[in-house]
Amino acid sequence: MLQETTQAAAATGGNAASALTQMGMDHLLQEMMSDPGAFAVSWVVLLTLLVMSAMSVYWIVINTFKNISLRRSADRVVSTFWETPNAQDAIRYMEEQPRSEPFSKIALDAAQAAAHHQRHDGSRLAESLNRSEFVDRALRQAVTRESMRLESGLTVLATVGSTAPFVGLLGTVWGIYGALIRIGATGQASIDAVAGPVGEALIMTALGLFTAIPAVLAYNFFVRLNRVTYNQFDTFAHDLHDFFATGSRVGEVANKR
Repeated sequence: MLQETTQAAAATGGNAASALTQMGMDHLLQEMMSDPGAFAVSWVVLLTLLVMSAMSVYWIVINTFKNISLRRSADRVVSTFWETPNAQDAIRYMEEQPRSEPFSKIALDAAQAAAHHQRHDGSRLAESLNRSEFVDRALRQAVTRESMRLESGLTVLATVGSTAPFVGLLGTVWGIYGALIRIGATGQASIDAVAGPVGEALIMTALGLFTAIPAVLAYNFFVRLNRVTYNQFDTFAHDLHDFFATGSRVGEVANKR
């Protein structure tokens, strides 16, 4: 009797050890590659998650470098513009900035709007819109354009963060469904027959979470950074409006008084 109990325990332990070896990612890939047709849905889910992860990493890297560059250049560009005594030199300095630098493009749009309105002084344009309104409209368009450029990739991050867990869950549900079909066909419900397929299916959920979590964190982080940049855009745009509409900033007028 004792010998039979020992043998049963040994068999159970052997089954558990065998089940553990079938629950890894490497075993899942071997199963999928051995019979691609039977794992068609699993392949679609896995490849979708890989594409989502690659897109997420790409936009995280792009937006990281974009925000680092913006933080380094913003104060320098704005301060140089206001500290340059000659307006033409300040505009020339803005023209020398890279195309990706947003503050210089906002200033250039305001300068071009003011110059355009001045060239058409006395025309129907000047009669329908005064200089202040014309510059204000140009600034609004410039701020909106540069704000939209800052948001590039955020839609992708939000989409990945919200859908990747469900894509992984689809792989899990389909994997468990297939495991139950195999168990019903073979009539085996032992630990080594159940744990392997179920564990492999749960890997899909884990992959979905690993794909979604960085995307969600990055999205929230970049949204916060962009909110600060939007405030800087608005402040700079208001100062530019005062400068090109009246010839001086509000702060400068107050200081002169």
